[in-house]
Amino acid sequence: MDIRVTLDGRPVDATLNDSPAARDLATLLPLTLELKDFHGTERIGYPPRKLTTEGAPEPSAARAGDLAYYAPWGNLALFHRAGPAADADLLVLGHLDAGADRLARAERITIEPAP
Repeated sequence: MDIRVTLDGRPVDATLNDSPAARDLATLLPLTLELKDFHGTERIGYPPRKLTTEGAPEPSAARAGDLAYYAPWGNLALFHRAGPAADADLLVLGHLDAGADRLARAERITIEPAP
C-alpha cells in the first residue's frame, strides 16, 4: 500500500504492508504525530486510537526504517536501528526509505494516503 510520508516537513518514500493493522492505520490517515526517542533505537508516537491486532503475521525483529506498532502501549515506532528480537506484540506495518540519522532526529511524522 503506497503512502505519502513526511518527516519534519520533508518527503520520504514509504510503503505499508497489507496486514490488518496496516490497513487499520490507513483508516486514520491523514495522521500527524509528534515523535520522541525511545531507548536510542526508535522514535515513538501515539495514534488517536489503538489498531487492530487480529490476523497479525508471525513476529519478526524490526530493522532500521521499519514503521511498527507496539500493541500493549498502542504506539507507532519508527526504528532507526535494528530492534529487539522478534516480539509477538510488535507488528511491522511498513518501511520508510530514509537514512538512520534522519530517522533518529525526526520530531514529527505525517502519514497521508498516496495521491
